[in-house]
Amino acid sequence: MNGTAGTTADGGRPDRYRWIALSNTTLSMTMATIDASIVIIAMPAIFRGIHLNPLDPGNISYLLWMIIGYLLVQSVLVVTLGRLGDMFGRVKIYNLGFVVFTLASIALSLDPLAGADGAMWLIGWRIVQAFGGAMLMANSAAILTDAFPANRRGMALGINQIAGISGQFVGLLLGGLLVAWSWRLVFWVNVPIGLFGTIWAYLSLREIATTRRAKIDWLGNVLFVAGLGALLVAITYGIQPYGGHATGWTNPWIIAGLAGGAAVLVVFCVVETKIAEPMFQMGLFRIRAYAAGNAASLLGSIARGGLQFMLVIWLAGIWLPQHGYDFAVTPLWAGIYMLPLTAGFLIAGPISGTLSDRYGPRLFATAGLLLAAICFAGLMLLPVNFSYWVFALLILGNGIGSGLFASPNTSAIMSAVPARHRGSASGMRSTFQNSGMSLSIGIFFSLMIAGLASTLPRTLTAGLTAQGVPLSVATQVSHLPPVSTMFAALLGYNPVQNLLAPSGVLSRLPAHDAAVLTGRQFFPHLISAPFHHGLVIVFTAAAVMSVTGALVSLLRGRRFYYDDKAPSAAGPVTMIPNGPGASSPAGDPPASANGSAGVSPAEAPAVASRDGARSLPGAPGGGE
Repeated sequence: MNGTAGTTADGGRPDRYRWIALSNTTLSMTMATIDASIVIIAMPAIFRGIHLNPLDPGNISYLLWMIIGYLLVQSVLVVTLGRLGDMFGRVKIYNLGFVVFTLASIALSLDPLAGADGAMWLIGWRIVQAFGGAMLMANSAAILTDAFPANRRGMALGINQIAGISGQFVGLLLGGLLVAWSWRLVFWVNVPIGLFGTIWAYLSLREIATTRRAKIDWLGNVLFVAGLGALLVAITYGIQPYGGHATGWTNPWIIAGLAGGAAVLVVFCVVETKIAEPMFQMGLFRIRAYAAGNAASLLGSIARGGLQFMLVIWLAGIWLPQHGYDFAVTPLWAGIYMLPLTAGFLIAGPISGTLSDRYGPRLFATAGLLLAAICFAGLMLLPVNFSYWVFALLILGNGIGSGLFASPNTSAIMSAVPARHRGSASGMRSTFQNSGMSLSIGIFFSLMIAGLASTLPRTLTAGLTAQGVPLSVATQVSHLPPVSTMFAALLGYNPVQNLLAPSGVLSRLPAHDAAVLTGRQFFPHLISAPFHHGLVIVFTAAAVMSVTGALVSLLRGRRFYYDDKAPSAAGPVTMIPNGPGASSPAGDPPASANGSAGVSPAEAPAVASRDGARSLPGAPGGGE
């Protein structure tokens, strides 16, 4: 059938299905995003379990793929899986995602191998797990958009999206708690949740939108996966050293990956306009609300993604040791001390979604990114050894800003497209969001490494020699790429001990000097100035991206809903602008703002607005 579960089911009582859909998709989004970050804190225990040192130069690739491979796979597959949902049923693909995710979690927890083979087992099954997670992420927003009327979507998608975003930070805390018992629990924890979610989804979710079978666009799928995959892999490997450089941006293979990936994506865009049944309707980007929402999402995701890693390194590598915490437990406590950030998401997301249903998305989405930019500037001005209450207020504000932005922005994106394209449109939205996270890791780590490389060698050499380390060893260690030092701090290793272990110099030093070097105060005091220099660069970039995203959000236009029920007097047309004379992708009816498919006039009466669309009442000036 074609409609929404937002109508009434019996006797005029509200249909319970919409709340079932919200609960199940929120569970899946939380599970999928928790797993994107849960392994970060658990990484030392995982690699100890398979008897492999992740900080050895030859093992850095295993470490990178364990952290970033999950996000990369989700980024390149969500559009394809969203399109398959449009063709064969969103609930079918979504339910299959629960099954794949759960089976992969079982395989991960049963890793029977050790060393490099054990790492490859984990990476391989993490890719399969990410495939299942991509099925869930690609279709959850589309399922909710089908289930809820236009004037309630902000609240529903807000809860769903904030659960997903906060899951990235909850994963940091949960990973630290679980590895206290066993690293395998990091993967086992998904199994009961996945089994419950799978059975619940199969029994309760139903197809609402009409599916439309079509030929699979094999060429478009291959081009998109190859182009975006090459681009993101190249950016990821850019943080590894190459030759005598601290990063890999001069590596010919990385340059080829960036240029080749971008070229293939351009070819993909051209090909998609020539195919009768493309993987993705490029004409959707002519809808201003959709294009601006995705662009703002990408910029906001880049800014937010770097924040997660930079704060963990700041807390775990410097602030917590200075306040008496052992390096081995600092990642767990970093997750605990970052709870105000998660609280900000959870508080602002649903409230912003609900208010944007009444007053429109532009004000809240734009204000959210501006608030995030202000908080980035505040973090940049903090001393490295800060007062915690100031830090907590700033990250709480950042969480509130991200929550204000995410809910209305997602609702605006999903409401602006035709019902039959919601799966692929949701997949593209997830691609922008996940790609932003992957890009942020490459961009912000590179900026931080560049900042450290310019100041750390001199500081590290002076500090080591002052404690009796021979000049030759101190010089050699100080000129090692800073990436290993950053990963050591991120994962809870003692950075100085990790740097000096290969030389064996610690065993030859007086006990007092060795204790000072590996103590909780030496490294934090030593690295504070160089690290702050890097933080200024990183948070400046994040603030600029947030302000740019706010400007893009401001230009999205008035509130805009695509109405599949609107009659088409003009016949097939080619695009949907955000202005008078609006028209639609070929074969689709024109757009308006009186709700989307399944929203009756009684549920969403409309009034005229200046941009040629229409807006819900209760939104002065068209909702903005």
